[in-house]
Amino acid sequence: GPGQAEMYAGLQELGVANGEDLKETLTNCTEPLKAIEQFQTENGVLLPSLQYALPFLDLHGTPRLEFHQSVFDELREKLLERVSAIALEGKVEERYKKLEDLLEKSFSLVKMPSIQPVVMCVMKHLPKVPEKKLKLVMADKDLYKACAVEVKRQIWQDNQALFGDEVSPLLKQYILEKENILFSNDISFLQNFFSPSPKTRRQGEVVQKLTQMIGKNVKLYDMVLQFLRTLFLRTRNVHYCTLRAELLMSLHDLEISEICTVDPCHKFTWCLDACIREKFVDNKRARELQGFLDGVKKGQEQVLGDLSMILCDPFAINTLALSTIRHLQDLVGQDTLPRESPDLLLLLRMLSLGQGAWDMIDSQVFKEPKMEAELITRFLPLLMSFVVDDHTFTVDQKLPSEEKGPIPYPSTIPEAFTKFLQENRIACEIGLYYILHITKQRNKNAFLRLLPALVETFSDLAFNDIFLHLLTGNLTLLSDEFALEEFCTSLFDGFFLTACSRKENVHRHVLRLLLHLHHKVAPAKLESLQKALEPTKQSGEAVKELYNQLSEKLELRKPSPAEVTETPSMELPLPAVPTPASR
Repeated sequence: GPGQAEMYAGLQELGVANGEDLKETLTNCTEPLKAIEQFQTENGVLLPSLQYALPFLDLHGTPRLEFHQSVFDELREKLLERVSAIALEGKVEERYKKLEDLLEKSFSLVKMPSIQPVVMCVMKHLPKVPEKKLKLVMADKDLYKACAVEVKRQIWQDNQALFGDEVSPLLKQYILEKENILFSNDISFLQNFFSPSPKTRRQGEVVQKLTQMIGKNVKLYDMVLQFLRTLFLRTRNVHYCTLRAELLMSLHDLEISEICTVDPCHKFTWCLDACIREKFVDNKRARELQGFLDGVKKGQEQVLGDLSMILCDPFAINTLALSTIRHLQDLVGQDTLPRESPDLLLLLRMLSLGQGAWDMIDSQVFKEPKMEAELITRFLPLLMSFVVDDHTFTVDQKLPSEEKGPIPYPSTIPEAFTKFLQENRIACEIGLYYILHITKQRNKNAFLRLLPALVETFSDLAFNDIFLHLLTGNLTLLSDEFALEEFCTSLFDGFFLTACSRKENVHRHVLRLLLHLHHKVAPAKLESLQKALEPTKQSGEAVKELYNQLSEKLELRKPSPAEVTETPSMELPLPAVPTPASR
């Protein structure tokens, strides 16, 4: 075929006979057998000792091709070893000169499958493959595919579009993986989205592949960061911020100083990474992080855009928010006001910077967002008063109550709280984490008291996937409450169902929760929920699939008419789970 001709065309350039030459010889000769013998002698392996060995192999029925092939394979291995050795020996200029000469000689045979590995090996060891050769490789799909990543990097760094094509499916895969975790059918307060340590997350396939593609190439690293910024702007998807931090820390793990020393966020990210690992910002690291923020010099404000993206990573926000709640509890015990705690103010400053990332990168105005005084003087004291309400109620329950009736739990919410959650992003984020905190403590009273404030929040934060993923996990701790009509009405009718029809993701999270807890829900309530949650024509596949799973489970629970007589329950009581330490 034409492919064959093209494949071996390079041999003639090198003065090596090929099939065409043999054809020509045979066409123009009188004694074909003699001609073949002569062709074999001229083009065979030139070793005197072989003259007698080959006929011996013929007697054993070993084809000449097989013999030549094995000699060839042996030689190729030797050559590959030699190339790798040349790449390491002698003066730098000399070794590269040797390799370039070798490439010049062998490149014309790059299409021959048997020779291709040698050519590829030579290119792999050249820090700068000649432009002309790179262009030829790029123009040929199969050659490009066969190239070592070291050669591809040289191609990519001047071809952003081509690099983008390679990176794009990996970024899609990354986002999908994150969403699969958030919507996973396994619901638990022990294992959630934030459980894996940073080090474990960096072992993920996408981070590893990107790290490998970048190598030590600063230009490629910058390109990936540019892709991540652009996608974050286009989609507002915060998982791109996670990847930005993970990628830097993955290069840090490999000690690739060529990149780490030029990324101005490196030390900040490294310090924050240690906090994320502990899920807490301790005083020593707080000082360090503050030093980085205070150290941003005039004329370098652009670094704030990068720092804000690092702080917008949900793993960072989670750590800052958990630390904030812990600080507030400590302040209640110490009788201190929020504005008197520098550590707390720093946490708020970083939360603001993280939450402001999108606006900053979008507007290209690089300055720290202003902190609203009200957040510190009114909202946080309000949260502290809730903590006090809980303490008071708990103590009251324990006092002998002959002279007074039982003290009811405060059921109203201060209007200011609801307003803050609607109008102030940072207040909303901290408020949501406070609600996660009381749910984790199994504090049903506080949960039902604050739940109505979640129906309308700043840019619908209470209906975002990360919050709902954590809330559904923590609600499993209150599973016994699902038997109570009042609890279910507050949770489902009062909160979830207000958004189900307009937000597909909320619909999915409610179905996840019911798949997990349906056996705890009062039967009448379950029936009305099943009706309310039925998918519509507009519903996506995921909702339909979950709904079908739920319907199947409920179908199995229905007793058949013969069994309606009460059968004693076989369910063993679950051992009491110790309440997790308050965080």
